[in-house]
Amino acid sequence: MPIRASALAVLAVLAGSAAHAQDRGTLTPKPLPPLANPDDPATPAKALFGRAVTPAALAPQAIGSYARGCVAGAEALPVDGANWQVMRLSRNRMWGHPRLVAFLERIAAKAPERAGWPGLLVGDMSQPRGGPMLTGHASHQLGLDADVWLTPMPDRRLTRAEREEMSATNVVRADRRDIDPAVWQPAHLRLIRMVAKESEVARIFVNPAIKLALCREAGGDRGWLTKVRPMYGHNYHFHIRLDCPAGEHACKDQDPPPTGDGCGGELDYWFSDAVLNPRPGPPGKPRPPMTMAGLPDACRTVLKAR
Repeated sequence: MPIRASALAVLAVLAGSAAHAQDRGTLTPKPLPPLANPDDPATPAKALFGRAVTPAALAPQAIGSYARGCVAGAEALPVDGANWQVMRLSRNRMWGHPRLVAFLERIAAKAPERAGWPGLLVGDMSQPRGGPMLTGHASHQLGLDADVWLTPMPDRRLTRAEREEMSATNVVRADRRDIDPAVWQPAHLRLIRMVAKESEVARIFVNPAIKLALCREAGGDRGWLTKVRPMYGHNYHFHIRLDCPAGEHACKDQDPPPTGDGCGGELDYWFSDAVLNPRPGPPGKPRPPMTMAGLPDACRTVLKAR
């Protein structure tokens, strides 16, 4: 029986363990307990948005910035498509601005012919109302970010257990200085290049070793490389970020990426010993969690909407 997003929308986000890209999900998600005083100004925003299991029935709008925002009128990416499957369903993070959902469906349809990639395994997008997450990402708050696994979609429908438990493919060498040639495929480059050339893509985040491989293998067609930015982690997936939808003035774009292909000295930094093997320092004081006061005022309306 196909898995339906409508049935999964009532599942709560799990608490208690970090939800990084390859952490397993569960077949028996449990709702979070209600908050004793959700209107307390000191309540972390993630505790509020993490308990919103359905979208706000408002006109679609991305509000705020990628790491301080929310989304109204979000849609769920159907968990099964002709050229995509959604992973880690128990997290209930398959939601996005309608523009993101349409984008993923479109690039999934193009991937087999243009990139030789059979289909997308889609990881975390956003929560039903965006906002800060209980675990994992600092961004993914506007409904304009999505993680796509570096594992080709198999030629069958994955079971619910597989979607919760299987790991994506790590394409980075153990020393983190380059890709693993036994795993990396030319189709990885073709897929990332195809996505980066889409006009609404603002950035793609990849592991520095993947950026190095793309720089080496891109050939003379290099304009798209400026959008591909190195970032810690991201050795199992790449992170797509769309720019703000036209006319949605409450949405704040990032500054454009630096000019050039990003394959020179700025990439060398990521392979310095100080970055790859940082010396442990004294423990810093943990930051207090963001409260609703740290988000745009309109996010209160999104959170309270039916």
